[in-house]
Amino acid sequence: MMIHVKILSLRRQERYIVRRLVLAAQRQLLAQIPNLGVDITEVGEPSEIGKYALVVVTPSLVIDERTVCSGRVPTKEEVVLWLQQAEGEKYFFQELML
Repeated sequence: MMIHVKILSLRRQERYIVRRLVLAAQRQLLAQIPNLGVDITEVGEPSEIGKYALVVVTPSLVIDERTVCSGRVPTKEEVVLWLQQAEGEKYFFQELML
C-alpha cells in the first residue's frame, strides 16, 4: 500500500530534516509492514502550502491529505505512529471494498 506524504516548508533544510524522519520511520516499520510504500513530495511554494493551512506555519507534515503536524519538526516516534495509522486506514478501506 502506498501512503502519500507531503512535507511543507519554505526552507529546504526543514524539508530535508522531515524527509529523513519519514524515511527512518518507514525503515523501522518495514519489519512489521513489509509492503509499506511511502511517496514523499516536498512543497516549498507558499500558495501550495496555504492549501493545507490558513497561516503558513512550517514545517508541516501531511499524510494522505491530512495535516498531522504543523509548526514544528515531529519526532520519529510520532511519524511512525502516523504512518501506522494511515496504513491501518488504507487496509480497513481496502477490506471494505472486497
